[in-house]
Formats: sequence, structure tokens, C-alpha cells
Amino acid sequence: MISYKAADIQQWERFYRANFINSLTGFKSISLIGTANTSGNTNLGLFSSIVHMGSDPALVGFINRPLKAAPHTIDNIKATGVYTINHVHESFLEPAHQASAKYPESVSEFDETGLTPEYIDHFTAPFVKESAIKYALTMQEIIPITLNDTFLVIGKIDFVQLEAGVLRPDGFLDIDKAGSLCSNGADAYYNTAFIARYKYAKPGILPEKI
Repeated sequence: MISYKAADIQQWERFYRANFINSLTGFKSISLIGTANTSGNTNLGLFSSIVHMGSDPALVGFINRPLKAAPHTIDNIKATGVYTINHVHESFLEPAHQASAKYPESVSEFDETGLTPEYIDHFTAPFVKESAIKYALTMQEIIPITLNDTFLVIGKIDFVQLEAGVLRPDGFLDIDKAGSLCSNGADAYYNTAFIARYKYAKPGILPEKI
């Protein structure tokens, strides 16, 4: 085993250090967040920081980078209060990755990547039509993280749209059947494969598969 202290890591070249830390946390889900400004101009951003925050109420959070680096998604959410989260699949991985480029505010990532904006049930934020798992959210809270000038954005799920065959009878989602991808670091993407599900763990009882 090789050990690295914080002082060692801090001395590394900037991009080497970023690659190391970004991939250290392991595989993460990736999704495209769709927004629109008050004039209806659309925006699409790729995020790997999305996290479940509670089921009742149904809350999902994500980390938005500092405003200088990534202002458009959070500005649109502040202005309209709504946004969408759309799983990424291999069939449109390259366009999804391209959506992470720093386009000007006046340029829509939908137009640049060829992905299709979709509007469902009069929800004013755009979905990604090509995505098999997507959901609409209403912003509940934006929490500044002063340590690095990022923001925790928390939204409440309004409704969900799924491809047929993904939902199990007990409510579990087989996202591998939908072909949802995950990532590591800032530029590597992976398929997923189901291994097993286990019953709720209790002390003194051996794990049992479902």
C-alpha cells in the first residue's frame, strides 16, 4: 500500500491533484439537469453530484460549482424555481458529455448537442426526451457552502417518468435495465451491472438475498 498525506497531495500539479481527488470518491451517478430562464431559453448541464436526501418528502440534492465556473443552471433555478433531472445512457453519452462545456448563456446546450428538449404536463423546465428515467423538481432550498464557494441545491420531486420495465413490484428501480450510466472523476464513464439485493440488515442475522 502507498500512503499520501494532505501536505503531499497539496503540492501536486493542479490537474493531477484534481483527477486524483475527483476519482477517489468512486463511482457516481450522472444526470443532465434541464432548466430554462424566465424568457424560456433552455440550458442543459451534466452533473455527477446528485444525491438522495429523503423519501418523505421526496428530496434530491446536487452540488453546484462556484458561480464563476457554473452560473447558468443555478441562476435559472433561482429565477423559475423548477428543473429536471435526466439519467444518461450510452446511446447519447457523447452529447451528454458535450453538455458539460462552458457555453455562453445565450447558447442552449440542447441546440449544440442535438439532444431533444421535451415538455411534460405543462412543466416549464425542459426534460431530455432521449432519457429513460427523468423527474421534475421544485427548488426548496439553496445552501451556500462557504468552504469552497459551492452550493447545495435541494429540490422536491414533483413527478417521475420511467421507461416500461424499469419499475419492480416493490417499488425498486432496475436502473441497469434502463442502461443508466455512472462516472468516475470528471471524464470517465461506466456501465452498471446488477449483483444482488439484500433484506434489511439486523444485528445477529446473516444477510439474506431478496
